[in-house]
Amino acid sequence: MKIFCVEGTLVATARISGLELHRLLVVQDQKGGKQVAVDPVGCKPGDWVIAVGSSAAREAAGHKDYPSDLTIVGIIDYWDEESPGDEEAEETQLHAVESAASSAAGGRRR
Repeated sequence: MKIFCVEGTLVATARISGLELHRLLVVQDQKGGKQVAVDPVGCKPGDWVIAVGSSAAREAAGHKDYPSDLTIVGIIDYWDEESPGDEEAEETQLHAVESAASSAAGGRRR
């Protein structure tokens, strides 16, 4: 899993079949790199999110054959970058209240 900040919606009206199920977002990692992510959760610009890649991205988007390489699975409410006893940024503790599972159950962030 990786942390990203949502920049905004990506509009692509000409898509392959199967990709029309979810919104696409432009996300930026902490180093400034940009990627496109599938959004089954309901994010808005400025949200910090947790996203998964590879086969986990396809499963999180709803099906193992879904054409996704990056899918958002949660909106971060808080994270403590300086955990007691942990000096490495890679060991950051995350607390995500909303996830793709709650979205699949009908929950949406407003």
